[in-house]
Amino acid sequence: MRATITELEILRDVAEALNRSRDLDSAMQVVLDKVSARFDLPTGWIWLLDASGGAWVAASRNLPPALADDPEALLGTCWCLDSFRNGKLSASTNVTVIHCSRLKDRVCGTGGLQYHQSVPVRGDGGQRVGLLNVASADWRELSEEELRILVTIGDMLGLAVERARHAQEASELAAVHERNRIAREIHDTIAQHLVGAALQLESAQANLELERAGKAEEAIGRALELVRSSLDDARRSVLDLRAAPLEGRTLTEAVAELAVDGVHVTTTGVGTLSARVELAVYRIAREAVNNARAHAGGAQVHVALVRQEGELLLTVLDEGVGFDAAAVASGRFGLIGMRERANLVGARLRIESTVGTGTRVSLRVPLEAT
Repeated sequence: MRATITELEILRDVAEALNRSRDLDSAMQVVLDKVSARFDLPTGWIWLLDASGGAWVAASRNLPPALADDPEALLGTCWCLDSFRNGKLSASTNVTVIHCSRLKDRVCGTGGLQYHQSVPVRGDGGQRVGLLNVASADWRELSEEELRILVTIGDMLGLAVERARHAQEASELAAVHERNRIAREIHDTIAQHLVGAALQLESAQANLELERAGKAEEAIGRALELVRSSLDDARRSVLDLRAAPLEGRTLTEAVAELAVDGVHVTTTGVGTLSARVELAVYRIAREAVNNARAHAGGAQVHVALVRQEGELLLTVLDEGVGFDAAAVASGRFGLIGMRERANLVGARLRIESTVGTGTRVSLRVPLEAT
């Protein structure tokens, strides 16, 4: 059967609600409100299933007193949930209040509800995600066409729930990688610098005992340099632990702020990218700039961030002393952290350097990864 204008309008409204809402909870509430208004069904609620098979009410609208005033009435299972879990509720179904195990024994407090419609919320491949229930206070049963529309809405909601869950899993995985990276950075930089500072101070103490003040002064100076470097590394790690280092700034604005003390930044047509890609690009850019300022011998540093056909290109180029890439110990210059961040967003990272010719760091991010 061809979709009517009304059906297309309903599906359009639901799609817009799912795309515009900032979080899953608000998206489900908006969808529930729109479905209730479109079908003239003032009461509704959405169940979501967890990994263990349990269920909770993720959104609700105008629950009857028997449910709204008695939270325990919403705990545990019911006829609809059992039927859904057992595969007996595979399509939208009219359910009378008599079959509702949460209301059937209640004389009052049902809000006059007679029928509710249980709509499966399914994810990709038909995976059971939850149930959308909308209820009416008369003996009206929804038509086959109305039920079919609700099934489509249930599928749209299920995909949105799965998408949100996948995004949460990806965010948690990225957080684990970031904690591991910071732990390695602390071990490879701060800890080693402090060990070096301690050795220099021991040397200074020995020289003082031998009345070699000049040697002691040199050792203390080297110890101070190591401590200052450790302090800079510690501050950088603390900044990395912030929940949203780009909060309130676009990627272009954040990268532009790297333009200090001989660092020149150019950005062209960057546009809007996903939050995880923007964060990865910014942190790689900042790490590359910090490395250049620390090891390029005070040379000029040029940063370019350009959106080209099919990809975003970041280049950090310095005119410094360069280094022999083959001779660099693993874990130095923040290479591990930059490579991990690049891998997480499907980007390609390339570092080119030879002694006396400077260093070029290039990052290419496929736009489909954004």
